[in-house]
Amino acid sequence: MQRKIAVAGGTGRVGSHIVELLRERGYEAVPMSRSTGVDVITGEGLDAALDGAGTIIDAATGPSPDEAEATAFFTAAARNLQAAGERAGVERMVVVSIIGIDRFSGGYNAAKLAQERVHEEGPLPVRILRATQFHEFVEQLVDWGRQGDVASVPKMRTQLVAARAVAEALADLATDPGAVPGPTLEIAGPREESLVEAAALLVARRGDPVRIESVTWDPLYEQGAALPGPDATLAGPTFEDWLAESEVTA
Repeated sequence: MQRKIAVAGGTGRVGSHIVELLRERGYEAVPMSRSTGVDVITGEGLDAALDGAGTIIDAATGPSPDEAEATAFFTAAARNLQAAGERAGVERMVVVSIIGIDRFSGGYNAAKLAQERVHEEGPLPVRILRATQFHEFVEQLVDWGRQGDVASVPKMRTQLVAARAVAEALADLATDPGAVPGPTLEIAGPREESLVEAAALLVARRGDPVRIESVTWDPLYEQGAALPGPDATLAGPTFEDWLAESEVTA
């Protein structure tokens, strides 16, 4: 198995962890992002980055939550990665996705489902790992929904998981010669949690006086559509434990 692994989105929330973990294991990890001179949409720098790579991990994140924009990004990136990977002689692809996306009819979830389909139809064998919402996502949601002294946070049942834990699972798949191809896998945090309650813990931790207000995004979230199935891998820490060790500040 070739020791060079290219990571699309390799400077992002999950990708940066993947690159670090792979390098700790002795692999040549190549982060691919605009900041490193690689654009998965235009293809700039892609062939050079993939030269000699045996595996690609697609952890790229779309720049917009809008369904049309996100779909255009994810499908273009997937097609370009598949095509450039085939040209470079890449052996396989590992993709991170989101648990529950096939239970929704639109939005960002539909864009991620379209990404999965493009990868599955491509020339490279693919393994998809779906994850629940990251611990790090809670702070982002609070900041997105903030207006004055109130922050609107969606009602959602989830099993929040650390981005580091997801990165470890992706690194395992990328370095196991027998792991790709295969059925879609799931990874989630150790227990069910309320996104609204997690947001309240977060603002209390950082001493932020903002008031958390729950809102409905989609009733399916409240019904548990974002929860993992019975065969999912469960990985700690809990959000509360992760928060206690984090450097989140106001």
